[in-house]
Amino acid sequence: MKATFYWRVVFGASAMLSGVASLIWHDSGMWLRSRAFGPTLAPVVAWVLAIALVTAGAAIMHPRTARFASAVLGVIYGLFTLACIPDMIAAPSTPLSYVDFFEQLSIVCGAIAIYAATEKDAARSAAVGRAARLGFGVCTASFAWAQIVYLRHTESLVPMWIEPNPMFWTILTTVAFGLAAIAILINYRARLAMRLMALMLALFGLLVWLPRIVTHPETLANWTEFSSNYLMTAASWLVSDVRAL
Repeated sequence: MKATFYWRVVFGASAMLSGVASLIWHDSGMWLRSRAFGPTLAPVVAWVLAIALVTAGAAIMHPRTARFASAVLGVIYGLFTLACIPDMIAAPSTPLSYVDFFEQLSIVCGAIAIYAATEKDAARSAAVGRAARLGFGVCTASFAWAQIVYLRHTESLVPMWIEPNPMFWTILTTVAFGLAAIAILINYRARLAMRLMALMLALFGLLVWLPRIVTHPETLANWTEFSSNYLMTAASWLVSDVRAL
């Protein structure tokens, strides 16, 4: 399917952008997480992971290398997901570490969906795809929860010129995430829910993060949020294409 290929390109390009941002800015999340390996190994780990993101992001766009690249990206973002756990344990009442955990996990689900699509065994592909759907459903529920917890912050991200007002769109998207999570988890109109969510996330990237990149290209957070936004956007569509649905 052409749509699947295009979203795989978006997924790969977003991973490449994330890797390039980490190569340029050494205070990115990747470099901060790599500090756990000590002062000697930390820079090496960060460089290797950043280069791997760029390489695997490019490789996932090509049919012959997509399967291996999806496994590499799945492992990398799986490591990023696991890296959130120490903060969750150290400060269990702090929502931010949970938000980061589920954002990274949703990207892992996108990589798993690509891997499932390249699996020749139909039964195995369906099983892997089902796992991706359930995992992504839990992540979607966390997105609704995160917007409730950070309601005012989310409102501040919505451009003021969009009618009727930012709080309206904050509440509407929070409800949309909640309904999508239910649909995905019970597998009722799950494909439609994920594709509508992909559209919503794509618009969020265009209306919120792209203007911030244009006005403040020197700010690392704008680039990392933009790349993460489109990794999750592509993941939503890619998971919707798995055979288990």
